[in-house]
Amino acid sequence: MSAVSFNLPGTHKAELSRSTVQPRQWQQQLIQLLRRRLELEGSSRDLLVFAGPGAGKTLGALLGFRAMRDQGRLDHFVVFCHRTSILNQWKTAAARLDLRLEEWPCPPEQSQGADGLLVTYQGAGRQREALGARLAQWDLSACMAIADEAHHLGVDPDEPDATAWGQTFLEITSSLRLRLGLTGTPFRADNLAFCAARRMRVRLDDGGWVEQIRPDLCVEPRDLIAAGDVRPLEFRFQDGWVEHSREGQPDRDVSPLSAEQRESWRARNLRRAIRLADSSSIGQQVLLRAQQKLNQLRERQPKAAGLVIARDISHAEAISRVLIDDGNRVELIHSQSPQATERLNAFQSGNADWLVSIDMCAEGFDAPRLRVVAYLTTVVTRSRFVQGITRAVRMTPELAAREAIPREASFVFAPADPLLMDYARSWSVAEPYVLRPLEQEAEDEQPGVGAWRGPSLPLEAVEDGAGAVIRLKTPELPAFLQR
Repeated sequence: MSAVSFNLPGTHKAELSRSTVQPRQWQQQLIQLLRRRLELEGSSRDLLVFAGPGAGKTLGALLGFRAMRDQGRLDHFVVFCHRTSILNQWKTAAARLDLRLEEWPCPPEQSQGADGLLVTYQGAGRQREALGARLAQWDLSACMAIADEAHHLGVDPDEPDATAWGQTFLEITSSLRLRLGLTGTPFRADNLAFCAARRMRVRLDDGGWVEQIRPDLCVEPRDLIAAGDVRPLEFRFQDGWVEHSREGQPDRDVSPLSAEQRESWRARNLRRAIRLADSSSIGQQVLLRAQQKLNQLRERQPKAAGLVIARDISHAEAISRVLIDDGNRVELIHSQSPQATERLNAFQSGNADWLVSIDMCAEGFDAPRLRVVAYLTTVVTRSRFVQGITRAVRMTPELAAREAIPREASFVFAPADPLLMDYARSWSVAEPYVLRPLEQEAEDEQPGVGAWRGPSLPLEAVEDGAGAVIRLKTPELPAFLQR
């Protein structure tokens, strides 16, 4: 059987030495790009890498630094992350490459001799002067900064205080030789630029001009699927009619979930659809079908697990009760959960059937045992949707050794919200991130802002709306699985 495009076998230290790591093709390209930037005087210090979830961004960045250090071009590096739950994954990956990465803040004797420092964006803001002083002890001309999920580092020239993480990053890294930005979702809802990203003017067919964020290296999810590095996704959207009744009034308005083109009604439909009212509700049907699929997958992958993304804490608790009543082992984790990070780490190799969360399991959360995602939240931005569903695409060397290419699909279950279905069609393609002037945004009709035009799905897909499931297979799904 075929294996993934890099070789990282086993988990023993002897097996995880530097000689066993064969960089993927895009990681080799990154190493070459870093070398060229360091060789050319006056070249840009900022690089942006867009690589889909599961591409190996963490390992790629570390391989890039190690190669430059071995060539005598760099000495140290500092990694900035957006949340504490990601720190351990960076430390583990660094140890695989014999790199010593210390979490900041730490005593001077602990950081002595370290190859790099690891800090959250928020922690860097609190420790700005101390961290700057610590970095000043190194030769900054031989030091590289790595910004994990760099799109969080928004830059607003008109309101610099409104994007504190971005300003902090720019100030701390102003004297460093290179700044490498990593992102799996290279866009922001506010149309701001972000750090470590090039802005380019692009001429449109009608003669107008727009600004775009252009990554220096782009690895699309569909390329990773074709290489067998990640799993394809198959979508199951639960359709139905949504009733809108007012207390004390006998008349009822009924709206089809998948075909609603009025933005206010679309949003209201989704709020009602995710409720767990009774066994016939759309939300309940999503959960039921997701459980059935997970049970099927566990016959071949016994440790396979599911993820439910809920709207808020009370909603997550209600979902957990439904799953537990159905005989599932459930881990409920949210931002107010005690020891949330430790419990997330335990889930990655644990025995719980389902992880129910709100916003703790998005960017950077790595759990290859996840094979089913139930998306039951009212957050319908493209970035949040893609971040959530792609938790189920990751592979491990052990799983890859047992599966042929193309890999077995993972599954996403969700209400048939038109925006979510639209995002599902393009999740594996890298779309340009267009920066629009603020005065133009008010005039443009943009999805999710009040002038949305509706889905490309034909109206007849709803039929009578009685519990229909819309199966959406993206073009990247292998042909033999589409039959």
